[in-house]
Amino acid sequence: MTASIDPSIFKAYDVRGIVDRSLTLEAARAIGAALGSEARALAVREIAVGRDGRLSGPALGDALIEGIRSTGCGVVDIGMVATPMLYFATHHLETGSGVSITGSHNPPEYNGMKFVLAGQAMYGEGLQALRRRIDTGDLVRASVPGPLRSARIADAYVERIVGDVKLARQLKIAIDCGNGVAGAVAPRLFRALGCQVIELFCEVDGTFPNHHPDPAQPENLQELIACLQRTDAELGLAFDGDGDRLGVVTKDGQIIYPDRQIMLFVPDVLARHIGGEIIFDVKCTRHLAPWIRKHGGKPTMWRTGHSLIKAKLRETGAPFAGEMSGHLFFKDRWYGFDDGLYAGARLLEILSRESDPSTALNALPDAVSTPELHMKTRESENFELVERLRSQAHFEGAQQVITIDGVRVEYPDGFGLARPSNTTPVVVLRFEADDRQALARIQADFRRAILEVQPAAHLPF
Repeated sequence: MTASIDPSIFKAYDVRGIVDRSLTLEAARAIGAALGSEARALAVREIAVGRDGRLSGPALGDALIEGIRSTGCGVVDIGMVATPMLYFATHHLETGSGVSITGSHNPPEYNGMKFVLAGQAMYGEGLQALRRRIDTGDLVRASVPGPLRSARIADAYVERIVGDVKLARQLKIAIDCGNGVAGAVAPRLFRALGCQVIELFCEVDGTFPNHHPDPAQPENLQELIACLQRTDAELGLAFDGDGDRLGVVTKDGQIIYPDRQIMLFVPDVLARHIGGEIIFDVKCTRHLAPWIRKHGGKPTMWRTGHSLIKAKLRETGAPFAGEMSGHLFFKDRWYGFDDGLYAGARLLEILSRESDPSTALNALPDAVSTPELHMKTRESENFELVERLRSQAHFEGAQQVITIDGVRVEYPDGFGLARPSNTTPVVVLRFEADDRQALARIQADFRRAILEVQPAAHLPF
């Protein structure tokens, strides 16, 4: 008998859907059976399973675990943890494989799963292979369920970071966890590192009653900015719903976007990896590549997506990578997975050497830029539109057109980007320039180019 599940939940980098509508308990059970079958084929004996703080997590976790065990593969249940703690568990518990049940920064009615199998992130074709197993009934059925055990890894995770990261002085910081699962460990971690900590929304609550747990959106950082203004905290850190992304705010209320966070880490990492490769995604500032070269590194622009960046990191042996969304990947002194909590600790290690951390952050190269802009399209129309841009559009005064992920047009004084989102039916746009006048000109050029290939497009700029 084969399970019938909604194929739309299999996204580019993970599984995601609306609970009890597209992502059902039956689907979770079937995904577990498919994953266990893949694991058995690779001689994987045990899979770690953790979940974030969403209300649907326990039931989905039980169904997933039941599915995995039905194949004879063992499970170690690590309970409620941030996604990077699940990744850490695959090393610490030596399973090499794990599933984080998480909706990340999506609204409360969503949930999903992120996978590691035999030491590698599953994405794209790997996730489609799970779907095909379910569709065809190609599932291992064991006569005896695989073994189940429980483990708690928070102590080991905190100890591992505290053993690695050393602050030069005590810092007073404010942290905003947006009621996401990072709140269960972040206050403890940063206090263990020697910080004084002011907590905002660190109570784990899957209804997210205060604000959306997504530090990439400026509106979600306003309480943190206000806290820094009314207290003597030197710096603000914010985490997304499952703790794998970092947001940073200075004392004077400036948001340090992740491409500038990458700049802070570059000299520190390259001091230990002379000539090392630094990977970043197509959404990052054009000031990043020259900054990497200035500090003796090799810059590599790559496609957006945490799973794609992890695969590139593994392929190249690069010591560090980051993307504009806030995923930061340390292979230097860490394991190479995206971890907002560890990235926050490494940030504080560097800034603890400064008398004024905010001045040091604000001194990093900057430009006039837009946040991510989303142009809504019909399903899959986003890919067609960007392909027409790539093949047909002419851009006035362009120095270079980069097409590794969408269309990134480099001008002498800025860049414009249009790329199809792999997770929602939108075209993601971003613009940067030396000044407002140049920004307006680049946006006008993109507006003309987009409307030439799609006259009915509704532009968000």
